[in-house]
Amino acid sequence: MDENKALNSSRFKRVCVFCGSSPGKRNCYRDAALELGQELVSRKLDLVYGGGSVGLMGLVSQEVHRGGGHVLGIIPKTLMNKEITGETVGEVKAVADMHQRKAEMVRHSDCFIALPGRSLSTFKCGYGTLEELLEVTAWAQLGIHDKPVGLVNVDGYYDYLLTFLDKAVDDGFIKPTQRNIIVSAPTARQVVQKLEEYVPMHDGVIAKARWEAKQLELNSSLQTEIAC
Repeated sequence: MDENKALNSSRFKRVCVFCGSSPGKRNCYRDAALELGQELVSRKLDLVYGGGSVGLMGLVSQEVHRGGGHVLGIIPKTLMNKEITGETVGEVKAVADMHQRKAEMVRHSDCFIALPGRSLSTFKCGYGTLEELLEVTAWAQLGIHDKPVGLVNVDGYYDYLLTFLDKAVDDGFIKPTQRNIIVSAPTARQVVQKLEEYVPMHDGVIAKARWEAKQLELNSSLQTEIAC
């Protein structure tokens, strides 16, 4: 097989990206967002994200869209005001609230990548991105899904978080195998490659089939709420 073709092939179809509605104060964050978008395009991966066109979210989504990839923006109805989020490129899926947004992002994605950032749900620092990242990680820990989670640790942005996780392992609050749920690297290309090579090593405590059945019931209820 041609070496370049092998490099750009992927076992995934759709990647969920968590990142900021702000571009940050340093060019390295903007560059990382563009690099991630280009990496997804080169591997023919579609994008799932939180919708909108502002900040790093806008840079990633526009780069994938320009490159011919499919973009799915999942956004709560209360945040669909274009003055807040900007114009979402690609497909838009409206949901009832933030909880359904995350559930839909998980359902439509094969893996997750977090860039630095904040979230439109907070309008503050990086709480929203961090909350999204840790929730999908906790779901993997419980066995709700077995999809890999990656951090683009731009210029050490996530160093303190990774140190905290290592401390939690040392003090017995996270199992060493569960610490491996999150992989990290300084560049988008390295993170995507690590996700490609990821093999789950942890034991979940919830039967995936049982969880999915509950989610079907919940989604049916939420769709009724949206229609109202």
